[in-house]
Amino acid sequence: MSQSQTAPTLEVRDLKTHFFTRVGVVKAVDGISFSVLPGKILGLVGESGSGKTVTGFSILGLVDEPGRITGGEILYKGENITHAPETRLQQLRGANIAMIFQDPMMTLNPVLRIDTQMIEAVQAHQKVGRAEALEMAREGLERLGIPSAAERLKAYPHQFSGGMRQRVAIAIALLNKPDLIIADEPTTALDVTIQGQILFEVQKLCAETGTALIWITHDLSVIAGLADEICVMYAGRIVEHGKVDEVLDRPFHPYTSGLIGSVPSRNRRGQPLNQIPGMTPSLLNLPAGCPFQARCFRADAACKTYPAQSSPLAGRHVCCHHPLVEAAEIAT
Repeated sequence: MSQSQTAPTLEVRDLKTHFFTRVGVVKAVDGISFSVLPGKILGLVGESGSGKTVTGFSILGLVDEPGRITGGEILYKGENITHAPETRLQQLRGANIAMIFQDPMMTLNPVLRIDTQMIEAVQAHQKVGRAEALEMAREGLERLGIPSAAERLKAYPHQFSGGMRQRVAIAIALLNKPDLIIADEPTTALDVTIQGQILFEVQKLCAETGTALIWITHDLSVIAGLADEICVMYAGRIVEHGKVDEVLDRPFHPYTSGLIGSVPSRNRRGQPLNQIPGMTPSLLNLPAGCPFQARCFRADAACKTYPAQSSPLAGRHVCCHHPLVEAAEIAT
């Protein structure tokens, strides 16, 4: 396999995105690194406020003031787009890099018909006629399970339910078969059946076209059946990274273990959920050292300094002074 075939579609190196407010600096993303290969799916998971969405917005250049990227690099197919001009980012958005937002109305214009919006999305990046673009739009809606697609194209966003609007927004993101899709919890408002259909479609797209996908979510059950690799974020940093099955079966970071333990399906019927104690610290006032120390059952004096990244096993990375490596040591 050639170097070009194995090169990452996206590579993020030590990315830092900070928000400069009147009360202090919010380090929403504070030095994270990862890469996504063609056809692969990376799950970015963590609690609300961990920096997942800001990471996605940073990649697309959508961070508004008072936020800005203060360090690191974002490489799209080797091209550094960290501080690319807006004209270049507009060329990439939609055609090469697409984002599916949690709120579909961030994608849809409420005063334009669906067919108008989808045709514009096609013709902005492909030299096709209106009739061909309309047919692509119809097929896109059908692929996402929207009945009577030809008729629904003539409707306005307010004539759709919330879940239906989200499916339209996802269809628009898939129209141009982009090289990279960033999906920010796009199936949260959808029922399980439709969610399964959408997950199948994006997996199929990645496998057939080599599209790379970053799936941002707090739902580990979705990531378990979707992603190839997983990055666990906490307080703006990646605390654990590895292949999804290995991380979920044998977590090394206490925070990852706590997230897995709080999933209802992993608890005995009638037993209370294994909750992580405490609250996520304010990003305006993070404690010195490991930000998880106040909630961690393994914390000690060493945790007053931030842990360096270690690799207890090949392909596994964790930032913890006391990783849960006992099972790995026994296995070896």
